[in-house]
Amino acid sequence: MSTEDPDQANDEGEDEEDIRYFVRVGQTDLDGTASVERALTGMNGIGRRAARIITDQAGVDRTATFGRLDDEAIEAVVDRIEEFAADTPDWLTNRPSDVYTGEATHEVGNDLELTRQQDINRMQMIGSYKGVRHERGQKVRGQRTRSTGRSEGTVGVNVEAIKEDMDEDAEE
Repeated sequence: MSTEDPDQANDEGEDEEDIRYFVRVGQTDLDGTASVERALTGMNGIGRRAARIITDQAGVDRTATFGRLDDEAIEAVVDRIEEFAADTPDWLTNRPSDVYTGEATHEVGNDLELTRQQDINRMQMIGSYKGVRHERGQKVRGQRTRSTGRSEGTVGVNVEAIKEDMDEDAEE
């Protein structure tokens, strides 16, 4: 016989049915079984710090399970995500100065990738140093290229090939 109370087992089963396993925010499906803070980090453009700020501004417990929140709480989180750039300092946004408007924006989801690709295309069109490096597939941000980032062969000296060449020269 089981030592569990049958009523308690039914209550736990009902809790499992109340959870939404996927919560749709924008164009992204977030994990409903994770905490609110952790689930928000699954969205492009939102890291741990931004997720914590969003949950605090929305008035939602960041350790609560995201799939168990009611619709009003989820709407509050979505509103905070959309208004993140307006309510936070410019240095905290992922786009502190837009090239065309000069305004601070915070891109999330697919918009972040589209904006990034547009920036790369613009740099390539005007022929800037970074644009040329992007075109060639080389490192852009000043990293070393002498020993890393090679697309062909192994890095270093191939000792076996040198020994074979020396043996061939000795036989001749």
